[in-house]
Amino acid sequence: MRKYFGTDGIRGLAGRELTASLSYMACKSASYILKSDYKNKVIIGRDTRLSGEMLFTAAAAGIMSEGIDVIDAGIIPTPAIAYLTRKLGCAFGIMISASHNPYEFNGIKFFNEDGFKLSDETELKIEDLIDHPEKFGEDAVDDKVGVFRKGESLHRIYIDFLKSTVNANLSGLKIAIDTARGATSTIARSVFTELGAKKVIIVNENYSGIDINENCGSTHPNIIQNIVLENNCDIGISYDGDGDRLIAVDEKGNIMDGDHYLGAVGLYMKKKGLLDNDKITATVMANIGLTKFCRDNNIELVHTSVGDRYVLEEMQKNKGAIGGEQSGHFIFLNDNTTGDGILSSLKLIEVMLNERKKLSYLNEMVTSYPQVLLNARVKNENKKNYDNDPEISKLIKEIEKEFEGEGRVLIRASGTEPLVRVMIEGKDKAKLEEKANVLKNLIEKRLG
Repeated sequence: MRKYFGTDGIRGLAGRELTASLSYMACKSASYILKSDYKNKVIIGRDTRLSGEMLFTAAAAGIMSEGIDVIDAGIIPTPAIAYLTRKLGCAFGIMISASHNPYEFNGIKFFNEDGFKLSDETELKIEDLIDHPEKFGEDAVDDKVGVFRKGESLHRIYIDFLKSTVNANLSGLKIAIDTARGATSTIARSVFTELGAKKVIIVNENYSGIDINENCGSTHPNIIQNIVLENNCDIGISYDGDGDRLIAVDEKGNIMDGDHYLGAVGLYMKKKGLLDNDKITATVMANIGLTKFCRDNNIELVHTSVGDRYVLEEMQKNKGAIGGEQSGHFIFLNDNTTGDGILSSLKLIEVMLNERKKLSYLNEMVTSYPQVLLNARVKNENKKNYDNDPEISKLIKEIEKEFEGEGRVLIRASGTEPLVRVMIEGKDKAKLEEKANVLKNLIEKRLG
């Protein structure tokens, strides 16, 4: 059972759950485990949260006490830390951020020397050291203490990298961007203007430390939808607080969800010979419309459990070039080792420009089937038993048989609540709602 690490690093209310003491111990522990004789530096970035400097200072102290140098990357997107960890030859990298959460929360994300998130095994070793500090040796002393320095030109290095990933000239393009008062605020304008965009309208670019994600960014796409329509923009882009995902909006003001993005960009990559093994990786929550689109275009769609870490694991295992989730996390493994909002934006714009298509056209390439999502409340100890219940299994088979290949049923246990999540897709929304409620009620009866 994990005590500190969740699905994406350590996260909690800053100063209450994620304290300066925990930041110090977690980063000291990571240093003890991950340091090596030939890599003696760590890079640390953060988003715009007020608590970021407190947690950063504590993290740096823990690292330097282990004799490792610290490079301060300042306010910078999470994927930049993954990239710069590799680029600068660091022992590991740290991002202090709580992504799309309100400013009261913060988190610590770790990347290994190759820019990938830490393995479960390594995270458990860090947890063990946090709780057993007697396992540490002596702190570094005298000239063995780690050195602190401000990173030089790190934003420029990352901006130049992003520009190198796109094969298109943005001249003539009008772009609206919502940086969520977060980490992309420091670089987004430079990236898009230097690539030649005709006009770049950025909102929520200024920040106070207590307003990140507040009524803005990827969790509030209505902001960018309105700006696109008011200013006749070609594309709108909303980032989250740490810049590892995006929500795109077409020129008609319609949101482009992750399934439509994967279909449009994946097919373009296939045409250009860039889609390794003609394969796209998505989670089990991907709409059946994407499955049909891939089948029609001779692309293999590989499904994983929900979560970008599972998408990445599958891509690494089977050499996938693109993968992602409906929520807007996309990974281009030949470019970076984690989800990257700005990079993903540039890939989409490249498709628009080189295919000479409006974003609304690309958005309509995948036809999503109606989808109904319901939560069945059950006893927590029973929530994983749905697979073994004969009545539940029988009903699922009956429903799927009625769909005749034009729909599906997916049920899964919540990781944190006493719930079984029911998802049904098909062509007839009214029929879906009826079937979903019947299945939900049966699950509650059998497992409640």
